Amino acid sequence: MKRVTCHRGAKDVCLSANRTRLEDVAKVLVDTAMGRDKADLVIKGGCLVNVNSGEVLEGVGVAVKCGRIATVGAVDYVTGDETMVIDAERRYVAPGFLDGHVHVESSMITLTQFARAVMPRGTTTVFTDPHEIANVFGVRGVRLMLEEAKRLPLKVLVCVPSCVPSAPAFETTGAEITRKEVEEALKWDGVIGLGEMMNYPGVLTGDEEVYEKIRKALRAGKVVEGHADSLLDGELAAYAAAGITSCHESTRKIDGVQRLRLGLYAMIREGSAWRDVAEVIKCVTEERLDPRHVVLVTDDRDPKALVCEGHVDHVVRRAIEEGVDPITAIQMATLNTAEHFGVSADVGSIAPGKCADLIILNSLSRVELGTVIADGVILAKDGKMLIDIAPWRYPTFVRRSIHLKRPLTTADFLVRSPKEKGGIKVRIIGVTDGKSLTDHLEDELVVQNGKVQSSGKKDTAKVAVVERHRGTGNIGLGFVRGFGLKCGAVASSVAHDSHNLLVLGLDDPDMAEAVNILASMGGGIVAVKDSEVIGSVALPIGGLISNRPLEKVYTQLAKLDEAWRKLGCTLGSPFMTMSLLALPVLPELRITDKGLVDTKQFKFVSLFVEK
Repeated sequence: MKRVTCHRGAKDVCLSANRTRLEDVAKVLVDTAMGRDKADLVIKGGCLVNVNSGEVLEGVGVAVKCGRIATVGAVDYVTGDETMVIDAERRYVAPGFLDGHVHVESSMITLTQFARAVMPRGTTTVFTDPHEIANVFGVRGVRLMLEEAKRLPLKVLVCVPSCVPSAPAFETTGAEITRKEVEEALKWDGVIGLGEMMNYPGVLTGDEEVYEKIRKALRAGKVVEGHADSLLDGELAAYAAAGITSCHESTRKIDGVQRLRLGLYAMIREGSAWRDVAEVIKCVTEERLDPRHVVLVTDDRDPKALVCEGHVDHVVRRAIEEGVDPITAIQMATLNTAEHFGVSADVGSIAPGKCADLIILNSLSRVELGTVIADGVILAKDGKMLIDIAPWRYPTFVRRSIHLKRPLTTADFLVRSPKEKGGIKVRIIGVTDGKSLTDHLEDELVVQNGKVQSSGKKDTAKVAVVERHRGTGNIGLGFVRGFGLKCGAVASSVAHDSHNLLVLGLDDPDMAEAVNILASMGGGIVAVKDSEVIGSVALPIGGLISNRPLEKVYTQLAKLDEAWRKLGCTLGSPFMTMSLLALPVLPELRITDKGLVDTKQFKFVSLFVEK
């Protein structure tokens, strides 16, 4: 027999041969389980984390045939001369992690690079909503993701974006996904459901376009994902009654409690900038509610978080740190997720017939990864991939996504006041480190020569959104507080969800310079001080994604972090916080290319506060 320990791996594998359907190999699995055939791979000597029964079983082996699990228990009788044997050495054998809600584009790397990053961390399946690239390219962007996913060892299941644009009356996007396109996309191989229904006002008020998309998903037997920040009581019940079965926008304990009590899957997020586990997990640790409908998700993970903290393994670790039993925490990232999406026959647990997606943990409580196996193939060990994945070649059109009416000038960023001098009260977007929600603030700013001034002393910078898809020339102007900027400007083509060009700063010439440089780069992030670029990351694929490896992007972002600090920024994750300033479906105050939006009342508001 071929014997390895869990700190060795195999590189001579064929990935494409191991992605099998149960119905095609059922008889082979039975023959193996009955001892009439021998396993391809056996794991023995470990402690099985059984998420089905909620227990750890010592000395229970796992036998794999044709990429699926043939038997769990005694495995010596299915071990032959050609069987690869992994001695788990009393370590913990658990199912591969599932990320129940993630926007891969927010990692600023290709799906291929994302697979390289997360699989060594134990993630073997992701459920992604590619509405970032869809807002730029429409269903073409969704197809790009699906095509790239077909060749990866990472299982990628896609939710068709439901809200492109997310708020059509309030912003200009590069594309629209219609109800007919949703109906067609729901038939595509690899599509698992309808993506997060951010238009909850449309659900509550009976918007026919919204309901037609939900009907098409339900009739196709697909799940409908939710996005209902702050909804409680009767409004939350009404939202769920539409057929929506999950929500990842819980930020408070009461959010988790009410979602669980109404039968929704409460997805608890620990992203790069919005970290909600500590508060929302109290619905389990304090209220003692049944955790079987709790799903741990990442939503967005930037390169720094992927490199320094991890992926789903980090969220599981955080849940354990907050008092969740380790087995329960692993259930929240495996079986619970699989059952929600209706794929528990294939993934989510270690049981006969399931895909052989397994991880070997050196430590259960610390979620310390050792070996990662997908479809019966050893892919990673001790945080390192053991196989190479060839880069994916993107079509030319994805690099031509920024279309400005003209280059920007300093004059484009002047906020003209109805008063010539003195002070004037304005609305200000307030941000808090680590939170996705904003505050609707009001404060007085100085007016000089008929122009409202930003203020480093008051931590109040200018913010602008420049339309970049259709060359309309739209520019929305406002103010933001909380970044701590003292000088310069930062511009980005990552601005959820419409992904127009977003710029904030204290210096108008630097703001104009940053936007123009960004356009010449084809998208990305750039920091400017005194007309000089002090940090940048090119994101030429749709203005969202780099074509470089994760490690290179991480290094560039680390330098950009230094640039943020040089400008005086005090936030821990300034870029992720900045990227949500233009999202008009999150409370309370946001800005788009069309102006300032009160997202609680869903209406445009004046920058100036009426007396």
